[in-house]
Amino acid sequence: MRRLLAALLLVVTAAGCGASDPGPTGRPAALKNVTLTLNWVPYGEHAPFYYGKMKGFYENEGINLEIKPGGGSGKTIQAVAQEQTDFGWADTPPLLKGIHTGMKVKSVGVFLQKGPASIEFLADKGITTPSDLKGKTVGGTPGDAMYATFPAWLKANGMQAADVKVVNVDAAGKIAALTEGKVDAIMGFFHDQAPTIEGNTGKKVNYLLFADHGMNMLGTGLVVNENYLAKNADLVKAFVRATQKSWAEAANNIAAAADAMVAMAEQEPAKAVLVKQLTLAIPLLQGAPGVNTEAKWVETISLMSQYAELKDAGSPSKYWDSTYAGKG
Repeated sequence: MRRLLAALLLVVTAAGCGASDPGPTGRPAALKNVTLTLNWVPYGEHAPFYYGKMKGFYENEGINLEIKPGGGSGKTIQAVAQEQTDFGWADTPPLLKGIHTGMKVKSVGVFLQKGPASIEFLADKGITTPSDLKGKTVGGTPGDAMYATFPAWLKANGMQAADVKVVNVDAAGKIAALTEGKVDAIMGFFHDQAPTIEGNTGKKVNYLLFADHGMNMLGTGLVVNENYLAKNADLVKAFVRATQKSWAEAANNIAAAADAMVAMAEQEPAKAVLVKQLTLAIPLLQGAPGVNTEAKWVETISLMSQYAELKDAGSPSKYWDSTYAGKG
């Protein structure tokens, strides 16, 4: 944790030196409208964006930020590929698959370097290991990040897809399906649904992290269309700087970041849930926000190649441009 705090401090200091220059008259240049589409409807992981917007970190970089809810990482990546949004916030495994199938998008920095993908269940289910899922029903939403990688995770843990019955559940009904006993477990980000369920029901939720059981892959980060990168390199750098500062500052001001989200977001959870969600998300940074190592990208690509049929995957540079957030 000390190393993480030190890395966050360095980012805050560096980002403070990168504000946009004023125009020739000494006044700030006109703000550029920028859209960011999230991976899902707003939850605690997204609080740094709202905090950065409220604190003026994006405006200081010449950006008027509009934050839009998403409908799953796959859909967000597709929106970026089709130039329907300027930036996307999406999980890395579906990004790899999208690029591998020809989408002209790139990561400009993954922030959650330990993936939050998990299988979640009520504590009284007695599930403690992946093998305990055999014969169980698991709810998942087609199009979200976990749905595509769940079979690969089962394979990594010595199981087959047939060992578990996957029940297709609409995203809005996933939590209800679990709490009402319609499924034994659900696929989801542990720092999202678990605090929500506990806050709504008072029931303890346990989870199996993919990262702790054979598939420690990069998580969510910023995705940009290659055409947008080519035309707006300086703007992308400014956006990344503002986002790094937003995450670094939010990590040290979790309650204030939650307050910003309550004030600005729509459909957001209660503040207590937001605080818990963001508190669980911060340790997943595992270093300076958005700064990745080539080794971590190689590991993620290798796991996807081994378990998710990502054939002839290529090198990290096919998926990630390290010139924007920096390289560890």
